Amino acid sequence: MRLLKRWGNFALHTVVGKLWWTIMFLVALVLVILGTFLLQYIDIAFKDYQHQIKVLFIVVAVIGFLLSTFFAFFLSSRIQQPLLQLKKAADSIAGGNYKTRVQIRSSDEIGELAQTFNHMTEQLGTLIDDLNHEKEHLSSILRSMGDAVITFDAEGEVILTNPPGHMLVSRWSDLEMDMGWDEDDVPPFYSVPGPLRDTFQRVMSAGRDCTNKVQVRNHVWSVVMAPLQSDGVVRGAVAVIRNVTEEHKLEKLRRDFVANVSHEIRTPLSMLQGYSEALLDDIVASPEERKELVQVIYDESLRMGRLVNDFLDMARMEAGHVELSLQEFDIRNVIRRVHRKFQVYAKERDVSLIADLPDTPIAVREADEDRIEQVLTNLMDNALRHTPAGKSIKIAGQLATINKMNYVKLIIADEGQGIPSEDVPYIFERFYKADKARKRGASGGTGLGLAIVKNIITQHNGRIEVDSVLGKGTTFTLLLPVESNQ
Repeated sequence: MRLLKRWGNFALHTVVGKLWWTIMFLVALVLVILGTFLLQYIDIAFKDYQHQIKVLFIVVAVIGFLLSTFFAFFLSSRIQQPLLQLKKAADSIAGGNYKTRVQIRSSDEIGELAQTFNHMTEQLGTLIDDLNHEKEHLSSILRSMGDAVITFDAEGEVILTNPPGHMLVSRWSDLEMDMGWDEDDVPPFYSVPGPLRDTFQRVMSAGRDCTNKVQVRNHVWSVVMAPLQSDGVVRGAVAVIRNVTEEHKLEKLRRDFVANVSHEIRTPLSMLQGYSEALLDDIVASPEERKELVQVIYDESLRMGRLVNDFLDMARMEAGHVELSLQEFDIRNVIRRVHRKFQVYAKERDVSLIADLPDTPIAVREADEDRIEQVLTNLMDNALRHTPAGKSIKIAGQLATINKMNYVKLIIADEGQGIPSEDVPYIFERFYKADKARKRGASGGTGLGLAIVKNIITQHNGRIEVDSVLGKGTTFTLLLPVESNQ
């Protein structure tokens, strides 16, 4: 039964089987036609041999059937088997095995088909290898990019990111609730991170590139988004996102620098010019008033001198032209000198000046004693100018171990007016002042003190941190490595 089923499948569903049926039909048709036209003449002409002739017809029919069957099996080995090999090879290639080859060696059409098939497979394998190489090359470029690259489909789903893009999407997803981006105000692109939704919607509707700047918390991001088009239909968008916080900060600092330096120079010059004209024109009558104007001119000239000297010191430090005199010393002595230096000024302003030092030495192996004293002097001067009467300033020093490394930890803490949180990242920049009113007191600063402090500490391979609460005070923490190799 199984043999008959296999034979039926062979006869009905294969090329050779259909060819066999065609030959059998043709043989039968020929025999029927011959029998129809010749048997009537055979009955008349060969009356005595009618039986033999009919038997001959049957024998011829049987021989024709056998020959057709033999021819069918011959075609099976010559046609069907190569075709089956080609089918098997095609299935293997469809599965991704592009090294598959058909082993057919013949000079007929099937052999040429096999050669063409093998050549096609070789070209296809080469093409796939080239595409994989280009894909890996593009993937390497995306991975090495510092900018975040995010690709969206038409529905706003993320379909491809590089590592910075993945980190950015994850970070912004965590901020969805805090920033209020989870509101359904921009359907149906709710899968797009909140800061990119407006840009994505414009790109999808307009079908052209769009640039934008978005601010998330304290960071500023530049977004360049371009549509992905196919046959004139926008099927998604790709966004390149760069963190331009530093550039934004530098631009802000540049504007503030121009405003501050122009103010710092113009104001003393204006006062010098005005009071000098008053003296030249004999507007002042009494000697006391004349002496007061001369004292103002003298103070403003000293202020301009300090400004110029601080600016030159800052320029030399940034150019690397300042050499440090490195030596070992006890930093407690420096703190005591600074404390004595400012004790009189603190009493005049009714400010309590406290020095908290341990009994054991605080030795630093290699540091410039004069420069460290300059740092503490600038910080103490800054603290005194911003601490009201009745409050206190504390200067302390101690040894500390951080990440298995030894540091000298210096702390200058005041109970002054504090620094606004938005100004804290900029206070070490040149001419930057948190006091936007630029109030000028008797010991008004030049705006370069903290920049010089930061530069000196950096030259000692240390670091400085600031913690300030508006209205409660500011604390500067300095960490100097005990050993120079740290």
